[in-house]
Amino acid sequence: MIILISWSGEMKQVERAVILAAGLGTRLKWLTHGRPKALMQVAGLPAIAHVTRSLVRQGVRDIVVNVHHHAEQMRSFLGDGSRFGCRISISYEPVLLDSGGGVKQALTLLPGDGPFAVWNADVLSDIDVQAMTTLLPEAGVVIALVANPAHHPDGDFVLDHAVVRAGGDERFTFSGVSVWHPDGFAAHNVGDVYSLTVPMRARIAEGRCAGVMHRGQWFDIGRPRDLMQANRMMGS
Repeated sequence: MIILISWSGEMKQVERAVILAAGLGTRLKWLTHGRPKALMQVAGLPAIAHVTRSLVRQGVRDIVVNVHHHAEQMRSFLGDGSRFGCRISISYEPVLLDSGGGVKQALTLLPGDGPFAVWNADVLSDIDVQAMTTLLPEAGVVIALVANPAHHPDGDFVLDHAVVRAGGDERFTFSGVSVWHPDGFAAHNVGDVYSLTVPMRARIAEGRCAGVMHRGQWFDIGRPRDLMQANRMMGS
């Protein structure tokens, strides 16, 4: 039997976050030649503004954003975070570290020592990161899952009574939003290049990956069609 242990035995507020925004945005093709994917306009605002505002509304006060592609545009738009009501630091990657390596480097700039959220800059959603902490295992992670979108019909993981498993028939898609115990990346070094799925699958193997099924708003704007759909739905 796998027992999920909550962080410090109690719910702890998420006040820290990493927004992953360093990707090249190649699936958006010509749209990202002159600007980063995170600055794509959705309902009149850059995508990363929606993500940042969502985190701040939920009580997050310190955010680190990793950047690479058109990094100066990102620095200029985000500033120090005061316009959003938070503190923002920039984690610049001269060489892309992939999503996991990007989080590990960003953590060197993130103050505090509590749990932290990781949110993909191209994911627009009303996922509640504070509610996710109630399931956070010691040295583990909670991930939000969604119904499989058309571009990913086979899904990623199985959700079995709030426990995430790698194998099984009914699989759901990782939403791009997760909440981590601060020890979740302890096995990795700053500067290593690896996907976020590497520590995630390690936690799954240990029984330290919990999951929640999100059935609310969720858009992955990484493709032109999905970007247009998000604009239609969120702009109405």
